[in-house]
Amino acid sequence: MKLEIKQAILMEHLNYVIKGISSKNLIPILNCIKFELTNNGLFLTSTNNDISIKTFIKESKIEKIVKCGDMVVSGRYIYDIVRKLPNEIILIEEIFDSTIAISSSNSSFKLNCNNVSEYPNIDLEENKNPILLNTKVLKNLIHQTVFASSTQESRPILTGINLKIVDNLLECTATDSYRLSKKVLTLKDKVDENVNIIIPSKNINELNKLLVDENNQVELHIFNNKIIFKFNDIIFMSRLINGTYPDTSKLIPNDFKITLKVGLNEFYDAIDRASLLTNEADKNTIKLETNQNLVTISSNIPEIGNVEEKIEVNNVTKEDIHISFSSKYMLEALRYLDCEEIELLLNGEVKPIIIKNIEDDGLIQLILPIRTY
Repeated sequence: MKLEIKQAILMEHLNYVIKGISSKNLIPILNCIKFELTNNGLFLTSTNNDISIKTFIKESKIEKIVKCGDMVVSGRYIYDIVRKLPNEIILIEEIFDSTIAISSSNSSFKLNCNNVSEYPNIDLEENKNPILLNTKVLKNLIHQTVFASSTQESRPILTGINLKIVDNLLECTATDSYRLSKKVLTLKDKVDENVNIIIPSKNINELNKLLVDENNQVELHIFNNKIIFKFNDIIFMSRLINGTYPDTSKLIPNDFKITLKVGLNEFYDAIDRASLLTNEADKNTIKLETNQNLVTISSNIPEIGNVEEKIEVNNVTKEDIHISFSSKYMLEALRYLDCEEIELLLNGEVKPIIIKNIEDDGLIQLILPIRTY
């Protein structure tokens, strides 16, 4: 193969596919990027068997296609070489078997290639009727849920987000068993078959880095063991986690004894300051106590000191409560609520705390309290 292409254009697409390469991979071929040059353009592919990324550079964006062909080359080396070349036209050509040359006006590199036949065959089939989501909506969905998933591999089911679709209702849930985040969306069209899958959170985070243009549409192609996201000139495939996600629907009650309405920023800042005198050993515990419309937030480290914050709230139900929880979990939950005012819904000192965006019924955060006695 042989082509001439602007450094900036190739670098843009290398930035996409490099995310599909893992430095921990013990299989050498999976540390490579596959180049496929056709008369229509250049395909770049990477995979680590957990995710696969394929991107396409149209023929119109390539300066010159001299000879079509395939090559498989070390991803990290070609990425670093192209990244450090000046922003001008570069020449990439196979000079003899298993060796390519990369050159610009004043630089020249030679790289050994791997055998193309050894590169895994990646099945990127598509559904006839994919689910369509606006990019901005998908990014928000990820931001508002994925943080609540577990990082403990001892419970692999909880290291992913649960995506369920029935008719035209999409429900995305993440939990680590101490907190939960759930987002519900209404799709424009009904799905032919119900969906209930678990996508690894680390893969979803990698996808989120590629979702740049918020005005585009993303196609979701869902299969039994994988999900494909297609957008712009990028195809992103993730494996799924096998197993049954726990039924979290019963965790969120319909009725509450106590309803507190409070300004998001004011509450966040008070929790943030109170968290200064907490530590990991005590699960970053802070206490919240109500006295009608006055809330006192406090924390204490005996050997260091204590802090007390007071804020005004609207205690709708006029009942009081004394409850403790993790400041870390509360701050992370609040961080993804894009509104001015929130509701704290409670049923007692040992019952879950529900945090809701007053302007968005589709988003619910849940935190389990911490016993301090």
